[in-house]
Amino acid sequence: MSELAYKRTNVYEIADEKLMKEIFDYAEGYKTFLDEGKTEREVCNYVVAAAEAKGYKPFTFGTKLNVGDKVYYNNRGKNIYLIRIGKKDVAKHGIRILASHIDSPRIDLKQVPLYEAEGIAMAKTHYYGGIRKYQWATIPLALHGAVILKNGEKLEVKIGEDDNDPVFYISDLLPHLAAKQNAKPLGEAIEGEGLNIWFGNIPYTTAENEKDKTVKENVLKILNEKYGMEEADFLSAELSLVPAFKAKDIGFDRALIGAYGHDDRVCSYPAYTALFDEISEENTVMVVLADKEEIGSEGVSGMQCAIFNDLLNEIAASAGVSAAAMRANSLCLSADVNAGFDPNFPEVLEKQNATYISHGAGVTKFTGARGKSGSSDADAEYMGFIRKLFDENGVIWQTGELGKVDVGGGGTVAKYIANMNISTVDIGVAVISMHAPYEVVSKADVYETYLAFRAFIK
Repeated sequence: MSELAYKRTNVYEIADEKLMKEIFDYAEGYKTFLDEGKTEREVCNYVVAAAEAKGYKPFTFGTKLNVGDKVYYNNRGKNIYLIRIGKKDVAKHGIRILASHIDSPRIDLKQVPLYEAEGIAMAKTHYYGGIRKYQWATIPLALHGAVILKNGEKLEVKIGEDDNDPVFYISDLLPHLAAKQNAKPLGEAIEGEGLNIWFGNIPYTTAENEKDKTVKENVLKILNEKYGMEEADFLSAELSLVPAFKAKDIGFDRALIGAYGHDDRVCSYPAYTALFDEISEENTVMVVLADKEEIGSEGVSGMQCAIFNDLLNEIAASAGVSAAAMRANSLCLSADVNAGFDPNFPEVLEKQNATYISHGAGVTKFTGARGKSGSSDADAEYMGFIRKLFDENGVIWQTGELGKVDVGGGGTVAKYIANMNISTVDIGVAVISMHAPYEVVSKADVYETYLAFRAFIK
């Protein structure tokens, strides 16, 4: 191949001993982050603790922000903004924004979930985000979330992660009796209303009333004794089933990480650690860890909420500048994942324009579906800026799109930020088996994405 031709770089092919150590050391912190934060609430708690250890203080609306200030805004415990005020004039230079999301596909309990069927206590669910339903059957599930009891007390729930905890389960048919199910299209083999959770099997035999000698009543007794819950408390609860798996190295060479929730915590972790580690104080920086991306970025904790613009206005007001001017000169990296090229399924990806694992951070100029529908499609000038920035800082990166034209598609938070007149492009890590209960990424890509974010902040 001539020197004029473009060629991707495999990070592991050019990494020296020092870089390999940095990649693998960084991955250990990331794996801990994944295990500790399996829901957006848990990620917020984890990041708040890390931010406060780095000197960040809670922000209150109306508080003037000065150069050198480091603040965070915790939006309802499900969405967090980290802000560091730099020296540069934000009217002329804008601010640097790293926006990722911390929600992942999962299975939520319905508000009235409990019932009993043939001696089994079960719970009704409603899946969250784009899942392939058959993947969630017959795997160990952990129950995470929050319950507001009738007295107003908040109960934090995490059951199934400790080795001594029970786990929960969705059943599937045995192959001996599955001929009819096997004949169905894969997406219809298990229906949404069939994702019912196994909760218990022992009846409440010591109940005084004969009608209370049920398995469901025994589950309610356990919940009341251990957590002070009554059945009506599910009405004011957010409880989710997530895979009970731990993050683990994949392969003999340990180059890859398997875990639940890479999408999109694999970009969230590099985003906030890059902010904490980059000592340059020139640019004002905002790191957004958003919720609800998997269902359209709606609601009070999603990227479409006015809270994002409100915080931008606070920064501009503190500097005494036009918020419109600040936005016009601001730059954003929408930090989200792309589909990694999978040799098992090459037919859905166009090889020349796919992202490959271990080939560095993946820049996605446009997302969407069909004719780029639902995408902001970054302009050539901004792509040129990013290209020059990464090359000058030694970041290994690649470009890619989400599958062949007309095969499918997807979106990110990029368009909501771009709609505010902020130059935005997607960048993130290539993921294998995206949205599955156990996804796979390359340690090298996680680290190169971290380096890309540091270069952007600097």
